[in-house]
Order: sequence, then C-alpha cells, then structure tokens
Amino acid sequence: MTLRSPLLSAIPGLRHAFFSREGGVSGGIYAGLNGGIGSNDDPAHVAENRHRMAQEMGVAPTHLLGVHQIHSPDAVVATGPWPSARPRADAIVTRTEGIAIGITAADCGPILLVDPNARVIGAAHAGWKGALTGVLESTVEAMENLGADRNGIVAAIGPLIRQHSYEVGREFVERFLDADAENALFFLPGARDGHAMFDLAGFIRMRLENAGILMIDDTGIDTYSDERFYSYRRSVHRGEPDYGRHVHAIALEP
Repeated sequence: MTLRSPLLSAIPGLRHAFFSREGGVSGGIYAGLNGGIGSNDDPAHVAENRHRMAQEMGVAPTHLLGVHQIHSPDAVVATGPWPSARPRADAIVTRTEGIAIGITAADCGPILLVDPNARVIGAAHAGWKGALTGVLESTVEAMENLGADRNGIVAAIGPLIRQHSYEVGREFVERFLDADAENALFFLPGARDGHAMFDLAGFIRMRLENAGILMIDDTGIDTYSDERFYSYRRSVHRGEPDYGRHVHAIALEP
C-alpha cells in the first residue's frame, strides 16, 4: 500500500509516495518493505525493497536519494546521485528532474513539498527535535534558494505517531515550553502522572504555517497503532532489538 496526497497528486509532472511496510521482501521484525539502510536487516533485502520503491517512483535505484539522518535542522541540495557517502542532514531539496529525494521514518514526521510553478521539491524528516530546531524552515529556505516562492509551496504531512499514541515526560514538555510558552497548545494530560500527550502533526503544521506554507495536506495516519506501518516506539514497547523504516519520496518527472 502506498499513500498519496490529494494535493500533490493534482500537480502535473510530479510523483510522490508515502510507502507503508506492505509489498517488500524483508522478514521477521522487519517484515515488509523496510527501506532502512541503517537498520540491521539483511542488506540484500533492503536493497531489493529500495529497488521496488525506485521503480514505483520511476527512477533508477541509484537515483532514489536519501541522507544520513541525525535529527538536525539541516537541508542539502541534490543535483544527482551522491558522489560518495550520504550527507548528514534531515532534508533534501532539488530542481533536478529524474531523481527521487526521500527520507526515512518510523514515527517521525515525513514532509513532502513542492512549488509547482518553480518546479522545486523538498523532503524533510521532522521528528520532535528537528521540528523544534527548524528543519522545516531550513527546507523552505533551501527551496527558495533554488527559485521557489514559499507562498506557492504545497506540503503534505505523511504517516507519523499521533497525539493519542505519543506519551512524553515532563522534561520533554519543559523543553518545548522554554522555546515558546504557546507550545502548550500541543500537549494534553497523559494517563500517568507527570506525563503528557504530544501533537507532533499539529506542531509540524504550525511551523509550516508560520513559515508561510498554507496549502497543507495530512494523511492522518498513526504509525504506532496502525500495524501496516513501522513504529520505533511500538518496537521498543515490544522489546524488539530493532525496527524497520519507511521511505517517503518525491520526484519531478522528466
């Protein structure tokens, strides 16, 4: 199963995909379409899964590009396959046709963006830390450096852990309130004393809107409760030693 954004799907000359775990060759705790190069899955299985995703995106396997994600606010520009190791960053932007840029996630927020007029695209990995420290703003700025106009950018929020599944501790909440007291809007009381439920999707939407992005779609999928998706937190709660990762990608058709 591959999810599409209605907003992005309506744009000519664009391909995108929020991949689920269905349709892959991995087994065991990785069962399905694991695209996580950094996982401990069989590398041959990951390579085959990524090959299938590249086919879906209409690009060669070498042209499905990712980054070494580090939960940072950093965005990089892609003009073709990386000449050496994947750069350390959490977002990619490009105006080059025929390559697919993507990020991996398993509870964090995948964001795909496009300016249809300038034909500039972006893909951002927005976990709580990246979203708080500015990865979305960095992505928009990098797209503008390639000729995009933020007033014309369309964004789609993919599957991620939702508020009813995302319990956090007091220190987590304090970190957000120290950054901005209005961030209290994104927390509800948790079932356990001293804990709260965090609305990552709502926080991401707010950061996008504050950056001038007003055309925003959201898949509404909760990766923790939906077994069709990998979830870091679900794997931890089950005592599993590792977890699979989704790839979420976007490409300009030649």
